[in-house]
Amino acid sequence: MEGVGRERLIPGMPPLRAGILAALVTVLADQASKLWLLNGFDLARRGAVKVTPFFDLVLAWNIGISFGWLQNDSQAAQLALMAVKAVAVIALAIWMARSHTRLATVALGLIIGGAIGNGIDRLAYGAVVDFALFHIEIGGNTYNWYVFNLADVAIVAGVAGLLYDSFLGVPAAKAP
Repeated sequence: MEGVGRERLIPGMPPLRAGILAALVTVLADQASKLWLLNGFDLARRGAVKVTPFFDLVLAWNIGISFGWLQNDSQAAQLALMAVKAVAVIALAIWMARSHTRLATVALGLIIGGAIGNGIDRLAYGAVVDFALFHIEIGGNTYNWYVFNLADVAIVAGVAGLLYDSFLGVPAAKAP
């Protein structure tokens, strides 16, 4: 029964392997982009770099959680965030191993990879490296979106994939 969520990403690849591959690719792409922007491109020295009229590269150190919530730079707060993240990654990995659809498995892999990528930042820098900023100018006022990174994109895409799979995907086959 082939359908949405059951299509093959790579012919013959089991869904769990596809989820693990999604997590690994996410971590590698996220960390490579951050390392290049910090060390190769030297974004800290350059400051804001206008890429398009609506997109800039900027360096932001996020000591909080998603969207800058719970900003706290104390070591205890950072350790607490890391502990919560570790428990979440373990729970998501168990869910991924038990997943019944390829879409959900890959989506969970994206979320896991994003969480690990941002976790590596916390361990290495004490904060998450964010760098992508979308904005729009209306009537002389500039409206900015949150500054984010590739790990954040993977997490959002993973959540969207899970929602799609849960509400619109092909139902899993019933057990006899």
